[in-house]
Amino acid sequence: MKALIFDCDGVLVDTERDGHRVAFNRTFSEFGLDAFWDVELYGELLKIAGGKERIRGYFESAGWPEDANKDVLVADLHKRKTAIFMEIISSGQLPLRSGIVRLVDEAAAAGVRLGVCTTSNALSVNGVLDLMGPERKQKFEFVLAGDVVSRKKPDPEIYNLAKARLGVPGASCMVIEDSRNGLLSALGAGMTCLITTSTYTVDEDFDGAAKVVPELGDAPNPVVTLSDLEALVAQRAA
Repeated sequence: MKALIFDCDGVLVDTERDGHRVAFNRTFSEFGLDAFWDVELYGELLKIAGGKERIRGYFESAGWPEDANKDVLVADLHKRKTAIFMEIISSGQLPLRSGIVRLVDEAAAAGVRLGVCTTSNALSVNGVLDLMGPERKQKFEFVLAGDVVSRKKPDPEIYNLAKARLGVPGASCMVIEDSRNGLLSALGAGMTCLITTSTYTVDEDFDGAAKVVPELGDAPNPVVTLSDLEALVAQRAA
């Protein structure tokens, strides 16, 4: 195993329900829009990858505000939503998921290269990585986020780009995801993928995953170790 690549939302932090959803709703309120995404509705909207795409998909279904310039509205809403989300993250309301810091430390100590591949906005990802502290954040070789690709997950473009950045074959990479879209994206790039389920993804179809766990876990009872990940990569390559 040459590289360990994390998704962000749902993997590093369980951000969707109490982070992004809340930020979207606060943004809609600030803009005076008659829109509110409850927990169930947001779960459906998560089938659309990407925040701007989610906004557009919602208003295409529910109806756009009168006389709206669609592209401008989507961009403005998403910009403000990102700022609100950053405030939520920086306040410490949403902690890193169990096992993340431990695995990052194990990987760094073993010389395994680290990266992030996500559909989230780059600012949001940086805010999440800040929760690890500056030393750990610097250990991440790359962060591929948001609009760095033209086709978002489940398309494998972002993981293919990661392979190019790393200069290694997909078979030597382990990906940790929490969603079916992420799983399909990783598999499409020839990578091994472990799923750690999150609030909204626990009932998704994870056929093809090397392993599915509810969390990565911390000491004294870690659920997944670096050795476990290395064994899964080796097993898939055999």
